[in-house]
Amino acid sequence: MTEPTTPPTLKQVIDVLETLYPLRYAESWDEPGLIVGDLARPVRRIYCAVDPTREIVAEAVAYGADLLITHHPLFFRSVHQISGLGFRGDIVNTLIANHCGLWVGHTNADSAHRGTAHAFADRLGLVNQRPLEPINDPTSEHPVGLGRIGELPEPVTLRALAERVAGLLPHTELGIQVAGDPDQTVHTVATLPGSGDSMFDEVRASGADVYITSDLRHHPATDAWQQALYEAELRERGFAVGQGNTGECVPRPALINTPHSAIERSLFHYLVPDVANALKETTGADVEIALSETSTDPWTFRVG
Repeated sequence: MTEPTTPPTLKQVIDVLETLYPLRYAESWDEPGLIVGDLARPVRRIYCAVDPTREIVAEAVAYGADLLITHHPLFFRSVHQISGLGFRGDIVNTLIANHCGLWVGHTNADSAHRGTAHAFADRLGLVNQRPLEPINDPTSEHPVGLGRIGELPEPVTLRALAERVAGLLPHTELGIQVAGDPDQTVHTVATLPGSGDSMFDEVRASGADVYITSDLRHHPATDAWQQALYEAELRERGFAVGQGNTGECVPRPALINTPHSAIERSLFHYLVPDVANALKETTGADVEIALSETSTDPWTFRVG
């Protein structure tokens, strides 16, 4: 009779997570890592989701999870109480009462090898990939950094690419929005799952035909698209400006704006198997890992 394997402690699980998704990759304003949890407690079941909402925490508790892994933080800014007067306090109290830890992999997971951007780019089928904003990490065997840029195996129309993106993402009420000619041919793709309008300069410099991201605000998106149209017009008039050959009048980059939580769910495409395999390799234990099917997109219906 085979003796049951001792489950890993929360500390052992955290060591695995922070090897796969190093905290040093996080942006300066971000505070990922262990938010709630006793490092000595055993972990037999892990539950995953994009957002640590009250509904997700209830699912984790019902699943019997010892650890909840989310992409988005519970705390973006400093707080001064976690009482039952606020939903965050209710979440922390519920997790503690049910001996369930919470670990967050946010911008550190965005930049990691097989992290959020890498996973989405792989799902999209991009080849010759590289980070959009590289991080210099001599200890990594793989290129790491924010976003991803690569080529589609074969050029497609902007409409076809947008439809492919929509097919990869879970349904949301707002769907996706596109700026560009639907019949325009696109080949080079830049992507930054999550809020991406702070990286328009990097995307333009990359020469990408299309930029896939989320949370594009009116003014930055309008400015970026107007600049793309203007540079295409200048090239048509014989001026070598922007990323394009003289005479090439195609505006770039076209924009595909996706629902934030939907595209960032791609992180778990690799996280679930990678964490399970790493725990098996380092501890010998088989830990159950489940991914929530619940949409945490905040919009519940649209009109018009």
